[in-house]
Amino acid sequence: METGPRTYEIRTYGCQMNVHDSERLSGLLEDAGYVRAGDSEPDVVVFNTCAVRENADNRLYGNLGHLRPVKDGHPGMQIAVGGCLAQKDRDTIVKRAPWVDVVFGTHNIGSLPALLERSRVQSEAQVEIEESLVTFPSTLPTRRESPYAAWVSISVGCNNTCTFCIVPSLRGKEKDRRPGEILAEVEALVGEGVLEVTLLGQNVNAYGSGFGAPAAVAGDVRDEVGALTSGGGSAFAGLLRAAGRVEGLERVRFTSPHPKDFTDDVIAAMAETPNVMPSLHMPLQSGSDAVLRAMRRSYRQERFLKIIDKVRAVIPDAAITTDIIVGFPGETDADFEETLHVVREARFASAFTFQYSKRPGTPAATMDGQLPKEVVQERYERLVALQEEVSWAENKKQLGRTLEVLVAEGEGRKDGETRRLSGRAPDNRLVHFRAPGERVRPGDMVTVEVTYAAPHHLVADGDVRSVRRTRAGDAWEARQGGGDAPKGVVLGMPSIGRPAPAAAPSGPGCATRP
Repeated sequence: METGPRTYEIRTYGCQMNVHDSERLSGLLEDAGYVRAGDSEPDVVVFNTCAVRENADNRLYGNLGHLRPVKDGHPGMQIAVGGCLAQKDRDTIVKRAPWVDVVFGTHNIGSLPALLERSRVQSEAQVEIEESLVTFPSTLPTRRESPYAAWVSISVGCNNTCTFCIVPSLRGKEKDRRPGEILAEVEALVGEGVLEVTLLGQNVNAYGSGFGAPAAVAGDVRDEVGALTSGGGSAFAGLLRAAGRVEGLERVRFTSPHPKDFTDDVIAAMAETPNVMPSLHMPLQSGSDAVLRAMRRSYRQERFLKIIDKVRAVIPDAAITTDIIVGFPGETDADFEETLHVVREARFASAFTFQYSKRPGTPAATMDGQLPKEVVQERYERLVALQEEVSWAENKKQLGRTLEVLVAEGEGRKDGETRRLSGRAPDNRLVHFRAPGERVRPGDMVTVEVTYAAPHHLVADGDVRSVRRTRAGDAWEARQGGGDAPKGVVLGMPSIGRPAPAAAPSGPGCATRP
């Protein structure tokens, strides 16, 4: 017999969009009276799945299989599956794993509490998949995972048709959130202590296209968009500048843009807005024009490199990262050499590199010219070796630089052994630094000098030059004080309470994933 509130655990796979959706799922469950599970077995386990990663379905069903005996020994336990794989597989999930209680899709995450309750009452699985968005997710309650940095969705869905990507069919066409709601959420987060926001979307720099033709847009929304574009630039550039005017917001980032929509006014907004950070994630996917054409990526190598040159011309210290797919169907040795050429020319700070693998439901899965695994593996290893070399050389350029680092929570695996703390520089490089004599908290700022460079991080082993205590550090400290679990922010509206412990994101937005 239950003696207290039901507990929950959410297991998240995939991109930042899924990480942020899981914050919303936590907020929904806590709003419905659930509490986050501690060391004991949870009453509800929610899988927020990804259909983009290799073997995503095998991983899900393997995890569900491991959980079955746990559920058999835990009366009343429920298992829910949501996210992109749920949207794709639908009824297949309960056929393959009949012990699953709830299946919900990407368009109706707000239904989870009701579906769980319905499943309990009716003692049968509930499958509810919507074909289009029911409610813009940002209107849902959200349990934020960090007191100092936050995701802010500006759009959902994607209008691109990349042949390797299944995301548009699972997330739908792009739908943009009205500017006033975005900025109200940012202001509310800053009021709670957040210093850094990341504007999030499958293709952030296409923001504005999801509203449709101006004549079809409601007057108040049209006025808000018009205010962003009054200088003649794009809506996204205007949004960056507007975020720059939010008092107390120290860092603005965004992910992920698409090269075809990346315009000069966005570069200007980045350069001219002090709190927009000098970091840019620009997905390449391939350096070969022939492969880009087969991928249905509507830019070519020359266009991509020109964007990089323009960014570096006005933001010399920008750290540029990317995504690259190796072994796309039909890729020749010459095509692959073109990718290596771009890596050498672009000098990426780091790259998310992937071996192409078939994704059922994508055009690329049925293309001729599927490459043998050993060919793809050999090319992948060459690419990784080159990028490691470039990343290390680029990081060595940071030696001797003085950086202001936003202290992070749980960034470095070896920090406990070295007594170092970790954080992120303005360009988003990971910095491990010697702990100062005074106490610093996640969310505080420290000024350090870089003394060592590795391919994937920097080290500052000298004395910390200064410590700046911040509202974000105060928020982190308040969160450690205990009390009732916070219910986060109802997006766009002020709220009382502090977010819960952080869950690390797992790479760039899913629109850039192979």
